[in-house]
Amino acid sequence: MHLTLAPMEGVVDSLMRDMLTHIGGFDLCVTEFIRIVDQLLPSRVYQRICPELENGGRTQAGVPVKIQLLGHEPNWLAENAARAIDLGSHGIDLNFGCPAKTVNKSRGGAVLLQEPETLFQIISQVRKAVPKEKILSAKMRLGFNDTSLAIENAQAIAEAGADLLVIHARTKLDGYKPPAYWDWIARIKRSVDIDIVANGEIWSKQDAVNCQLISNCENLMVGRGALALPNLAQVIKGSQLSMEWEEVRLLLVKYSGYEIFGDKGRYFPNRLKQWLGYLKIQYPQAGQLFSQVRCLKSADEIIAVVKSF
Repeated sequence: MHLTLAPMEGVVDSLMRDMLTHIGGFDLCVTEFIRIVDQLLPSRVYQRICPELENGGRTQAGVPVKIQLLGHEPNWLAENAARAIDLGSHGIDLNFGCPAKTVNKSRGGAVLLQEPETLFQIISQVRKAVPKEKILSAKMRLGFNDTSLAIENAQAIAEAGADLLVIHARTKLDGYKPPAYWDWIARIKRSVDIDIVANGEIWSKQDAVNCQLISNCENLMVGRGALALPNLAQVIKGSQLSMEWEEVRLLLVKYSGYEIFGDKGRYFPNRLKQWLGYLKIQYPQAGQLFSQVRCLKSADEIIAVVKSF
């Protein structure tokens, strides 16, 4: 089984990737998306989103990291994909799944699932720019408003030359509301000759087993579940029991102890609060801690509360 840590915009940054891959169980990470519009972005943009590039494209625990791009212009996506590879990204992932309104309004993410031909053109151009030995993957949902183009979209992605397709088993309209329709992944898998990774509503080992059986996919991507249960990857692989709260509390202290400055210092409070929001799904104590920090805006104040909790 191959487990990928999902790209979660605004949540899973390099600090979170470092922490979760040190815990273990993940075989690959995908970055938050880099938005591509009408230019070749400078190297510093990639290095800011993926500082692991300075470590051979791997986290400190040695897990490879793949850069994700989002946009709708095939040629600019191709040029930027080539740059990401040159900088050390372990392949390229293309985002056709983001449901955010601001992203969709600019023809990025899930809105492109209404345009199978555009998907084909994007993948085709990026494939030409990415060496054959580097994996080109895409992430899609089952559709925008419905599933009517699900199979056609997957076929367009496969026929254009992608090596792998991650399927989040919900439409954009579904958002993140349960359930995830894993049976649709199995239907799509039967229609394409490409490796498929299943994603959506995997919060426990039993969820992972059920997803594998219903989707007919061995390999999985997990996101929110890994934030709610930090050692979920190891639990799924059967090497550990679920973390106790005290272990999680020490992780929070460790996360708070990361060196934060510049941009990180500004967004740290919100990211820690977001993480606590996921943790309280599994741990009541996280909810208590969240109530103590939710009105705080200073990183220093929040860190002090976390350390004394």
